[in-house]
Amino acid sequence: MSIANSAPTRRLVLVVRADPVICGHSGEARCLAEVALTRGFDDVRIVTWPLDALEAAGLPMKPLDRVLPYSPGITVERPDPVGDYRVPDGRYLSGLIGRLVELFSDGVPTVAMSLYLSPHAIAVQEAVQVARQLGPARITTVAEAVGSDITNVVRECVNTGRFGAAAHILSVYLAADHCVAVSEYTRDLIVASAATLDGMAGTTFAQRCRERIAISYPAVDSWPYLSLTDDRIVETLARRGLARDGYVLFLSRIASAKGVDDLIDAYAGSRSASQVELVLAGRGPQEAEVVARVAAAGLGERVRVLTDVDDAEKPALMAGSAAFVLPTREQPEFVETFGIALVEKALAGGGPIITCATGGVPEAVGDTALLVPQRDPATLRTVLDEVVCDWTHEQRADAERRARAHALQFDWVAVFDRLFALTEPPAVQLA
Repeated sequence: MSIANSAPTRRLVLVVRADPVICGHSGEARCLAEVALTRGFDDVRIVTWPLDALEAAGLPMKPLDRVLPYSPGITVERPDPVGDYRVPDGRYLSGLIGRLVELFSDGVPTVAMSLYLSPHAIAVQEAVQVARQLGPARITTVAEAVGSDITNVVRECVNTGRFGAAAHILSVYLAADHCVAVSEYTRDLIVASAATLDGMAGTTFAQRCRERIAISYPAVDSWPYLSLTDDRIVETLARRGLARDGYVLFLSRIASAKGVDDLIDAYAGSRSASQVELVLAGRGPQEAEVVARVAAAGLGERVRVLTDVDDAEKPALMAGSAAFVLPTREQPEFVETFGIALVEKALAGGGPIITCATGGVPEAVGDTALLVPQRDPATLRTVLDEVVCDWTHEQRADAERRARAHALQFDWVAVFDRLFALTEPPAVQLA
């Protein structure tokens, strides 16, 4: 009998902004869901938002017709909103909470994990309270905090004196059975913001955060990167009109905090520009600005902006690049709290990684990347020219080997097992 027709005995519910949004933590949810199928969970669900709501919010979306399918046994649910126009924002949250109540109240042992505190951990906590009133709810909750939970909500509230919203988010977080953060940097950021709030409102959040928060690095499916063949790389690049080692790659959200403009400025006038193209791959709020900046710099023939890169071709694009550059920088609304794309690039191989030591990036790359100061196109240009124009084959091979060895600790199986060791006794591993 198929999983779909069997009464579930063990359920995992992940509440997240799931595919097709371009978001590293949405990919993390997918990874955790896939591993759960091999760890004794027979009902795995990703509960997320309707596509029209994601599009209306302006979130960058992957090409809808090229999102890789999930394995049988994983169900993606996008609950419809509840109510009419008189509840403009709460309708979608009500739909999400309502579906979670239904999943939580049928007595099936369930682990419910929220990625992002606002609004996902809020939705889970509300649903758990209702489900426990209705019947035999058997729920273990895990709340994962990312940097934007703090920079976009808590820190902004603290800075503007609106302590109530910040206290609400931290209270919901600490109400979970298990609290995790995506990096040590994120945990420190949470504790520091909580301490500021404590000073304002006389609360005790900081000490509780220090005691409760564990680290769970984002999970990455390493197989698509480790299984690449030379033929696959060449074939993928040929479809894009690219040559191996013939381009420098940026692949991330096209947004100010990712430093795309610094990379364009560094590439302009570099020695590298005469030897390799620059490929800017991704979606984001600054696509039009980036295209205009490229044109203004007279680089239209040397720079490509690709907004339709899908999951299947991403590994080959990374592996075929002469260098991978992510000059991420700290901004009030965003800090790179880990750097999933950097781990993916390290697994794929190819040219070296050049990035900035902001946020949790040092944890993602260890000592295997070339780090440049943020907002410093001149230094970035120097380092780019060095690795593209001057490095030997031996230097490239050594950098590739060390980067891959470091990145393997973030493989989805290893991350899943470490995370779920916190929540319950070890499950039976399936073949």
